[in-house]
Amino acid sequence: MEIICVGNELLIGKTLNTNAQWLAKQATDLGITVKRITVVADEVDEIANAVREALKRKPQFIITTGGLGPTFDDKTLEGVAKALNRKLEINPEALQMVKERYEAYAKERRIGKVELTQPRIKMATIPEKTEAIANPVGTAPAVSVNLKKTILIALPGVPAEMEAIFKATIAPLLKQASSSNAFYEKSIYADNIMESTLAPLIDKVMHDNRGVYIKSHPKGEENKPHMEIHFSTTAENAEKPQETLQKAIAQLSSLIEENGGKTIRDKQTTHE
Repeated sequence: MEIICVGNELLIGKTLNTNAQWLAKQATDLGITVKRITVVADEVDEIANAVREALKRKPQFIITTGGLGPTFDDKTLEGVAKALNRKLEINPEALQMVKERYEAYAKERRIGKVELTQPRIKMATIPEKTEAIANPVGTAPAVSVNLKKTILIALPGVPAEMEAIFKATIAPLLKQASSSNAFYEKSIYADNIMESTLAPLIDKVMHDNRGVYIKSHPKGEENKPHMEIHFSTTAENAEKPQETLQKAIAQLSSLIEENGGKTIRDKQTTHE
């Protein structure tokens, strides 16, 4: 799976890219491996190029976030259309979704009839031969298209909207695609051992325990090292991965202690 985040605000550092972190975590927990996260500007050619490049790698899923709103800089669907060599068109289902949302707003605020202006119609203008996905908390529909080897999904950039659509529609799709995969992770902590000393120990344990990924995260200072060591694995069998993870943890803990360090265990997390 690949994630493409669209927005100048991300590139200039104005907005923290929490969408990418959230999506990556959700996908990983569902047993889907995220291979790449790309951030591009609100420019049609940049978006189109990013989508084309991702499609060449043939990931099972590409999820974009941002750029589906009514303003001039919301250009994601125009970029997707260009990448797919398809025209933009007003989608009747998407238009109905937008209309119903604005009618609900009008009723709630008692402001009378709301006109479908051009900016509002823009949110229902999507690439031809694509599917509109209802937005349960916002106005702009998401968009999905099955390209045989890759399913491309465009989600809004507003976190609450993106998360609501993902949970309602996308998560079940990813779970089905991951089959019976389960993601397992556990962290331990090590004191009194520098990362340079820890590195070859991690290499050995990863070599001896295929399928287990180990990453060290320094939390202390150079003269007072404190490390979080994160173990993870994804597999189909619900029992063997746990045993493999525990074996790797025991082996590394022993090696750390042999090298003058001290380990502290933490709880395990499993996602099935």
